[in-house]
Amino acid sequence: MTTTTEARTRSGRLMLNKVPEVTIWFWVIKVLCTTVGESFADWINMKLGVGLVNTAWIFTAVFVVVLAVQLRLKRYVPFPYWLTVVVVSVTGTLYTDILTDQLNVPLWISSAVFSVLLAAVFGVWWARERTLSIHSVTTLPRESFYWLAVLVTFALGTATGDWTLELTGWSPGVSVLLPLGLIAAITALWRFGANPVLSFWLAYILTRPLGANIGDWLASPKVAQNPGDPTGLDLGTFTTSLIFLGLILATVVYLTVTRSDVTESHEATHDAPATGNPRKERVALAGFGLLAVATAGLLGWAHGQPHVGPAPEEDNTSAVQMAPGQAVKKFPPAKVAALKTLASTSLKDARSGNATGAHAAAQKLRDLWDADQASLQPLDQTGWTSIDAQMDKVLKTFGIDHSNPPMSPAQQEKELNALLTDMG
Repeated sequence: MTTTTEARTRSGRLMLNKVPEVTIWFWVIKVLCTTVGESFADWINMKLGVGLVNTAWIFTAVFVVVLAVQLRLKRYVPFPYWLTVVVVSVTGTLYTDILTDQLNVPLWISSAVFSVLLAAVFGVWWARERTLSIHSVTTLPRESFYWLAVLVTFALGTATGDWTLELTGWSPGVSVLLPLGLIAAITALWRFGANPVLSFWLAYILTRPLGANIGDWLASPKVAQNPGDPTGLDLGTFTTSLIFLGLILATVVYLTVTRSDVTESHEATHDAPATGNPRKERVALAGFGLLAVATAGLLGWAHGQPHVGPAPEEDNTSAVQMAPGQAVKKFPPAKVAALKTLASTSLKDARSGNATGAHAAAQKLRDLWDADQASLQPLDQTGWTSIDAQMDKVLKTFGIDHSNPPMSPAQQEKELNALLTDMG
């Protein structure tokens, strides 16, 4: 799939094209990067206990650094280019996760907002440069628009992919088939004569849910811990990230040596693409419209079918009642102490009227509890379930991971006291 189009040169430092030729290697490594974006972000956030917001801050800083290096180059160089794609894939994923998990923004709203934002980026890019082709990324303004569009496509792909799973209840393995089928249909329409720029960006967006579903399928446990949880090959997020980072590195080394994806090298061994046919482009555009309608119909049908979704909120609150301190008896004292410290801080702030502090401490409590799940749950399944149920009641009073607004300080104090009692 190529994206050549006529373009005028605007003011700006003229460079060789900064984006690789769109060959099969481009799409292979793009999917690898999106898979890493899903699994690596989950590993750092959940397994290392860094927390969602802190992880986002870290990767935003890393993104700024690697992007600055990429923008200073005068031509496409595989390693810094694809390193930037890997980092932006993680960063875009985290931005959507913050909206969903921290701010409780519904996925359909996130999808709509990112769609409008992407349209705005493309609109300004086109108004200024009169091209959206990645074969004409030869000035700093065009490259800046390109990377902004890439960032938004990752956030949009994350939102729409997660929304699809929410609507259908499909497993990650099954969910791979939808973006894969759509990319195949877009490729067929492009070969027929669809606008190459439109075809490229549609496929680019869809690689995000494709790679994310592959990552979830590889990393998820073989048996669901709770109803509606994803299942897969149980490789874990770290192993999945390691495998795909290795594949990315191997591919980048190959491209560096062969230069097969350098635009100037590719053009020297390939014929120039034929001029577009307006009639075929209009027919293909209608095909894209039918494809969108068919996809919406499929999702609507799947949503209406019986499927196991996440357990209702009420189910999370029903647990075996245990004597004070009994639920955490088998847990490491240091981990229990850290949880109690955060719960006590939240309780103290709630009592003093510091709503912001109480909410922040509750979020840190949630992040630490989630990060410790892998190590605590195997020690005592019954105890973990009991604490998890009370933890969910606490989070609900703050409107964390729940759609309700924060409850009264008195209710927050009640549930925090109950949690501290359960932890001894």
